[in-house]
Amino acid sequence: MTLNLFQDRGVALDRQRMSWKDMVGKPISKLDDDAFTRTRIILMNGVELDSLRTKQVALRMNAPARVALAQLMRVEQHQATTINWLLGADHSPLETTIAYEQTAIEVTAAVAQLEPDAYLSQGYRYALLEDFDHLYRYSALLDRLEGKDANNITQGYTDIVPARATWFHHRAPEHDLLEPYGPDAVLATKLHALTLTGGEYQTHDYYMNIGPIFADPIARQLYAEIASVESQHITHYGSMLNPHESPLEKLLISEACEVWNYAGCAAQETNPRVKAIWERFLDYELGHFQVALRLFKDIERRDPAEVLGNGALPDFIQFRSHRDYLRRVVEEETNLRKDGTRFVGTEEEGESSLAYRDAVNAAGSPSQAISETYAWAPGTELVRDGARGLGKL
Repeated sequence: MTLNLFQDRGVALDRQRMSWKDMVGKPISKLDDDAFTRTRIILMNGVELDSLRTKQVALRMNAPARVALAQLMRVEQHQATTINWLLGADHSPLETTIAYEQTAIEVTAAVAQLEPDAYLSQGYRYALLEDFDHLYRYSALLDRLEGKDANNITQGYTDIVPARATWFHHRAPEHDLLEPYGPDAVLATKLHALTLTGGEYQTHDYYMNIGPIFADPIARQLYAEIASVESQHITHYGSMLNPHESPLEKLLISEACEVWNYAGCAAQETNPRVKAIWERFLDYELGHFQVALRLFKDIERRDPAEVLGNGALPDFIQFRSHRDYLRRVVEEETNLRKDGTRFVGTEEEGESSLAYRDAVNAAGSPSQAISETYAWAPGTELVRDGARGLGKL
C-alpha cells in the first residue's frame, strides 16, 4: 500500500457519519480470531484516545482552531468506540490485561527494530523489558484467580518469562526522562514515539479503571503497582517527543500517526470484517489530515514539509511474533538501569531511585508475591512449583 500524506485526501470530514449500530458491531472471538487482530484493536484504540487528548490540548491553546478541532474530536470519539467495542464479553478483565501486555511487547519490539535513532531504539528496548515482566506477573495472577493459561490469549506468539523484575522498575521521576528527538528527526522517529506514548497511556488508564474492581487484595495491589510503572512509561516515551513543537505541529504529527497506523493495520489484517473497519478509518484519517494541514498552513504560516518531509509514509509496524529478537534483548539488556537520561549498569543507577524503591517496596512487592510460587520452564509455559514437587499454591 503506497500512500502519500500530501496526495491522498480520503473522505471529507462532513461525510464522516456513523450510527450507534455502526459503532457497536459484533466483537471478535477470543479464541477464533488471531491474537494479532486483537493486538491491532488495542493499539488503535490507544492511538485514537491519544489523538483525542492531543486535540483537547490544542483546543485550549488555539482559539481560531476550536470549531475544526471540535468537529474532528466528535468523529474520533466514534472511531474509538467502534474499535474498543470490538473486544467482547468473552474476555475477562484479566484476560484483556494479558492482551494489553502482549500488545505492548510485540508492538514495541517492532518499533525498536524500525527506529533509526540508536539512542531512542535503546529506550524502546528498555521499557519493553518491563512490559515483558508485567506479562509474566499478570499470567501468574490469571492462573491464581481464574485457573487459566495465558498462552490461550497470546496464542503462543509471545514468551511468558520474567525479564527485569517489576520491583526494580520503580524509579525516581527524574530518571524516567529521555533526551527528546530534535526538529530534524525523520518522520518515522516522530511516529514511533507518539504511537508508544498513546499505547502506554491507554494501558495505564485501563489498569487504573479495572484494578479497584478485584476482590483479591494481591490483585488490587498488583494493578496499583504496574499502573504506577505504566505511568512511568508514559513519561519515558512522552519525553522522547520534541517539547518545542507547537500545538498545531503536534496535531499534524498526530494525524499523520493515525494515517500511518491505520494503513499498517489494513495491510496486515486477516479478519475481513475488521479489515474493512481499518480501511474505512484510514479514509477518515486522510480526511482529518487535510483539516490539520489547512489549520497548520493558515494559522502558523509554515510549510508542512518542515515537519513531515515529502509526505511518504515510513515502514509499518510488523504485527508478528518477535520471539528471537525479544530473547536476545532479555538476555543482553535486563540488567540495564537509568541515571537521568542515560542507560547504565546496575551499579551506576541513580541514587534517588534506590531510595524511592525502598519506600514503595517497604511493605513488600505485590509483583513478587504473586509469582513467588511459580517457576518458568523451557517451552514458554508457566508451571506450578507444585507440579515440580516444590509445594502447592
